[in-house]
Amino acid sequence: MNYTIETHNLKKIYKDKVVVNDVNIHVKKGEIYGFVGPNGAGKSTLMKMLINLVQPNSGEIIIFGNKVISNNFEMLKRIGSIIENPYFYEKLTARQNLDLHCEYMGYHNKSYIEEIMASVGLLKDADKKVSQYSLGMKQRLAIARAILTKPELLILDEPINALDPEGIREMRELFRKLNTDYGTTIFISSHILSEVEQIADTIGIIQNGKLIKEISMSDIHKYKTDYVEVDVDNVELACYLLEHKLGIQDFKVISENRIEIYDLRKEVKEISATFVQTGIGINSIRRKQNSLEDYFFQITGAKVVENL
Repeated sequence: MNYTIETHNLKKIYKDKVVVNDVNIHVKKGEIYGFVGPNGAGKSTLMKMLINLVQPNSGEIIIFGNKVISNNFEMLKRIGSIIENPYFYEKLTARQNLDLHCEYMGYHNKSYIEEIMASVGLLKDADKKVSQYSLGMKQRLAIARAILTKPELLILDEPINALDPEGIREMRELFRKLNTDYGTTIFISSHILSEVEQIADTIGIIQNGKLIKEISMSDIHKYKTDYVEVDVDNVELACYLLEHKLGIQDFKVISENRIEIYDLRKEVKEISATFVQTGIGINSIRRKQNSLEDYFFQITGAKVVENL
């Protein structure tokens, strides 16, 4: 298998706490790999190790087929990255910041700056000082800087942070274009699972420093099943009616008010009518499909999106 990124038993310890614990990841050349996990799971630390900002305590990293060593930064010319909060020369314009980036990366096609600024929606603000930029504009500029030198690999830590819904959509389309048109391999973390689901080929799930699952999105789709979710004021009676009145055996009580019904032989309107006729109050009833978010919660035991 041709991997752009591999790690072998990668470990990082801070102050006697293991924050990355024997992690083995496999990012195929030309794919988009979504790296997901709760806050504090070790995502940013691992990404820092990939680009030589932090040294592992043990294990090894292979990028482009070569082992990453502490004093070798040559490979960074082939990588674009955003790690945590992006920093710029605030008193310089956005265009000047990108020009400087070209200089120290040894990239001489500066005419590409114009095209990149347009692709991230900043062309009209290219000559504004970065100090005048909003947080969302700075995030767009960080993406512009990451892709400016046409890297073979993008390592993006929460790249859509601070972007509004329109900005998120635009960046999603940009990442897809980079991947499909230029074959750019993208390793991306995000707490917005619905966004990762729309662009990723493979998912890596990390929790408490351990990589607990690597799975292709096509395999996750096999877990997707339609079901009916109903929120009622009397779960016990609703379960009795499902089983004894409607002949439905395949359902699950999710909480004190919510039931998921997997047997879809009965129409939603028939289930609803049966409940109402028996005096059960229905807060909501709808047909749904399992998502990456559902799969993530199932694997990690996480309870709420806000904890990601």
